[in-house]
Amino acid sequence: MRKNLGVKTLLYPQPVIMIASYDENDIPDCMNAAWGAISDNNKVSIAVSKDHKTTANILLKKAFTISPGIKKYVKECDYLGIVSGNNVKNKLEVCNFHTKKSNLVDAPLIEEFPLTLECKLISYNEETEMLVGEIVNVSADESILTNGKVDVLKLEPISYDPDNFTYLLLKDEVGKAFKDGKALIKK
Repeated sequence: MRKNLGVKTLLYPQPVIMIASYDENDIPDCMNAAWGAISDNNKVSIAVSKDHKTTANILLKKAFTISPGIKKYVKECDYLGIVSGNNVKNKLEVCNFHTKKSNLVDAPLIEEFPLTLECKLISYNEETEMLVGEIVNVSADESILTNGKVDVLKLEPISYDPDNFTYLLLKDEVGKAFKDGKALIKK
């Protein structure tokens, strides 16, 4: 039997998206955003309210980076989501995170996050608070690569469970995409 739960943001897995940007003084900032996804072959879309420091930074610099939150830094990822850059300068220093400037966009790469999408701002809709960026590069630390490809099990990305306010680990391979379903194709 099914039970109606009403309107909730329960689509799983929900990525933990770490958005990094520079402010007007080139001080790096990062926030944890829960609502976002790949929205085209080279685009990301993220819901980010206009009162965030990150939003102001992105509108100023027209660039940002995003990285998946990872198991090793779950405490830091959570901190970056609950503390505002409007109130706390140098949030990344509290986390003991290190940054370097992207060669392709005016935004920081956080060295502790082994996978980063470097993005240029395409648009920000103040009414819907939807941010759209163009992915201009993806960089990955060799520690998470297997045969030159990102190994998600090595990356250990975390997912947000908004119904239980927990972070979960993406853990096991359960099938092969574009292969397993072929068993159901009738010839």
